[in-house]
Amino acid sequence: MLDTYKHKGMRKKLRDILERKGISDQRILNAIETVPRHVFMDSSFLEFAYEDKPFPIGSGQTISQPYTVAFQTELLNVEKGDKILEIGTGSGYQSCILLEMGAKVYTIERQKALYLKTKNFLQELGYRPKMITYGDGYKGMPTEAPFDKIIVTAGAPFIPQDLVDQLKPGGILVIPVGTDFQIMKRIMKGPDNSVVEEDHGSFRFVPLLSKKADD
Repeated sequence: MLDTYKHKGMRKKLRDILERKGISDQRILNAIETVPRHVFMDSSFLEFAYEDKPFPIGSGQTISQPYTVAFQTELLNVEKGDKILEIGTGSGYQSCILLEMGAKVYTIERQKALYLKTKNFLQELGYRPKMITYGDGYKGMPTEAPFDKIIVTAGAPFIPQDLVDQLKPGGILVIPVGTDFQIMKRIMKGPDNSVVEEDHGSFRFVPLLSKKADD
């Protein structure tokens, strides 16, 4: 993996951009400055790797805009040691941000080609989620539940009850909900299992698809 002084300087500029846009958690900004986003992208996009934009990564998926990654992560209120379930592994970039922050990451990808590619790639980078699986994100990961936090990185038409059920009391689910565009939702589960739902602005994600893709 080639990570030059130029790349590091570009990450510093990206950090500054995100801070100006309102991201205030220094641990998130430190992780953004540390994780080499350019290695998650096709070489034809390398010159754009540190722009605050999403880019395609194959299998009809994208690597999310850095601001979106940071914004969702900030809504999670990540604490070191948190057990976090990620729905939509994608390139693995979001997983690495969470791992840099000291979380224990469990992640699901439904595109088989992307799952296989990312699983091997993360090992090469030295980032090791507790578990990375190929499966249906709507169902979560019941065998490993409950989770402190759950993050969904694709647009869901509704909030899957299975994910809410897999949260610990006091846990947080961050999920974009909608079809043409999504409203970022933060679902907070109380000690008595009551649920509070907050809206945090409009975004646009690739859709969260059910079942497993065999391609």
